[in-house]
Amino acid sequence: MFTSETQIRIHYALTDQMGVVYYGNYAQFYEIGRTESIRTLGFTYKDIEAMGIFLAVTDMHIRFLRPAKYDDLITVKTTLREIPLHHKIIFHGEIFNEQQELLNTGDVTLYFLDSKTMKRSEMPVALKQKLLKFY
Repeated sequence: MFTSETQIRIHYALTDQMGVVYYGNYAQFYEIGRTESIRTLGFTYKDIEAMGIFLAVTDMHIRFLRPAKYDDLITVKTTLREIPLHHKIIFHGEIFNEQQELLNTGDVTLYFLDSKTMKRSEMPVALKQKLLKFY
């Protein structure tokens, strides 16, 4: 299983009038977690796109348990529970506050798409080789 962690400080613009993180921002937090997890493998989204592959979000499920608040330092834990097969990759995310309380969970499904045809494609071989050592 592959896991990475990324920290984000909640700034004022991310909150609503109640001082809690606006619900729509959690999708961004999970995107930051995915981007940084791929970076820990030695790739960027730009690298993957240079391989002729786009990553398109096809499904997202988020569960809100507790609010993140202004000036909190949150940790986004991103996990690939299984090696991706074929064209689909599922990132599981958990968001914790500084007291290690679980605030939010989410699963985001992405498809690998050929950048020229926009049809489903296999995961780039180089990325798969990096991931295989975790499974």
